Amino acid sequence: MKNTKKSIEETASMANKKNLSTKDKLRRIIDEKDSKVHHLFEISIQVFIILSIIIFSIGTLPNVSPLWQNILNYVDIFFYVIFAIEYFLRIYVSRNKMKYIFSFYGIVDLLAILPFLFARQFDLRAIRAFRVFRIMRVIKNSKYSESLQRFAHALRIIKPEITLFYIVVSVFLFLSATGIYYFEHKVQPIQFASVFHSLWWAIVTITTVGYGDVYPITIGGRVFTFVILLLSLAIITVPTGLIATALTKVRDMDKIQDESKKEEDQITNHKKRNDAY
Repeated sequence: MKNTKKSIEETASMANKKNLSTKDKLRRIIDEKDSKVHHLFEISIQVFIILSIIIFSIGTLPNVSPLWQNILNYVDIFFYVIFAIEYFLRIYVSRNKMKYIFSFYGIVDLLAILPFLFARQFDLRAIRAFRVFRIMRVIKNSKYSESLQRFAHALRIIKPEITLFYIVVSVFLFLSATGIYYFEHKVQPIQFASVFHSLWWAIVTITTVGYGDVYPITIGGRVFTFVILLLSLAIITVPTGLIATALTKVRDMDKIQDESKKEEDQITNHKKRNDAY
């Protein structure tokens, strides 16, 4: 009986496959994540993306011979055609076309082929690098997808705190630039010509990068810089602590959800066994 039912289901699935339209067949290749053909398609696209990035990078090397430059240009045009076809096919098979067009990958896909569509007046080929993130969908690594979702959830939790943090940092940045301007403007009128010129020093100091291209030479400026550096060390650690706390909270929430799911599954299985008896 089971074998007969299985054979009927297989026959029905084969009949459905034969009755698929061209659009449905393309959708299976491009959109259906459980299809083996889809995995091959996505892996092929990833290979093309990586190769196109390599070709783009080679093209930026100095002293490339005209022959190799022509070869690289032809190969680059080939990749443009591939990505343009892929982009329009994704729109064609998409059930919600506007959702894909305005999604992150839809925008990146469009930006990647814009130079080809508009006579290559501007160069956005390096943006293709973002599309390599699609490989996470191909290999279907749940760890990566869950981690990304967890991180996004953590950012949503601390959104008000992060917003307030950036407002405070912006005010602190402006006050730092204003302070160093009053200390250094008279002795370094070129480097600290205005508060706007002093913002570069403020950014470099607050982020503790310290390029050394602009620095104070007065005693007041140096003392002021020392104070700003001490405050900056405390400020920079704030986002790290917020994100770490939020991620811990999200992990705890996920654990609670997993435990409740397991309990629900156990109850459901227990009910099924009772019904069977």
